[in-house]
Amino acid sequence: MRGLALGDAFGETWFFKPAEFVEQALAQRWVPAGPWFWTDDTAMALSLVQVLHHYGRVDQQTLADRFAAAYAADPHRNYGASMHEVLSRIRVGEPWAPVVAGQFGGVGSWGNGAAMRVAPLGVWFAGDLDTVVGEAIRSAAVTHAHPQAAAGAVAVAVAAALAVQGIAGHALLEAVAQRTPDGAVRQGLDRAARLGLRASPYAAAAVLGCGQQISAMDTVPFALWCAARHLDDLVEALWTAVAPGGDIDTICAMVGGVVSAASGLDTVPAQWWAECEPLPAWVNDLQASP
Repeated sequence: MRGLALGDAFGETWFFKPAEFVEQALAQRWVPAGPWFWTDDTAMALSLVQVLHHYGRVDQQTLADRFAAAYAADPHRNYGASMHEVLSRIRVGEPWAPVVAGQFGGVGSWGNGAAMRVAPLGVWFAGDLDTVVGEAIRSAAVTHAHPQAAAGAVAVAVAAALAVQGIAGHALLEAVAQRTPDGAVRQGLDRAARLGLRASPYAAAAVLGCGQQISAMDTVPFALWCAARHLDDLVEALWTAVAPGGDIDTICAMVGGVVSAASGLDTVPAQWWAECEPLPAWVNDLQASP
């Protein structure tokens, strides 16, 4: 959860910065002054963690209610346009399933919102990949009815679970692709595996996308490529994710969740923690509980 939130907040700082600023910062490895605020990526992940802690699984109605309550309490976390409608309607009592299914003319959203929040779920169920897949799909369905949004959630959750198990590099991308449902997300993961980890992040983004469409298909493959490339170093993974631009906070949230599951947070400079918005105090209580 800490890695996800740090990635989210770090990525958010780069929006609307001039290209020259970003290039110079990347070259010199210096970061914008804080505070760095996390976004809906972290807010929704926190709700998911609360549900897992209480039920030990994804209770969909409770998850929908928690998402809606968190949105109502703080709607200025850069939620996507469709989520403003979805969560507002759930908050006033409309059933979540038909609200979500009716988005985008009945197709459902194929955005990356289900994938951006799901890494903690993959860690939670890391010992059972079948359960990771099933629970990731259940968590996605609460806000995203399109199968490719669910596929993106499956891919990130499986990546986090495999990271805990010590699967790294090219093998991680291949293993995630094998567990991801057929479709555009899986095809992107296959391209990421064929591309290899020595390509530049700019070349990888050109092949895989980096969130210009704000979809699961053009964010998840690049995010997991960044994670696989630097699974032992969260800081370098986040710098790699930032380089080509795009939907930076969401990509960095995915990267942060997966890489921290593998290697922890020891590489993160103290300055970054000082700049980053802290998580709610109850997260510490969960960490301290037996």
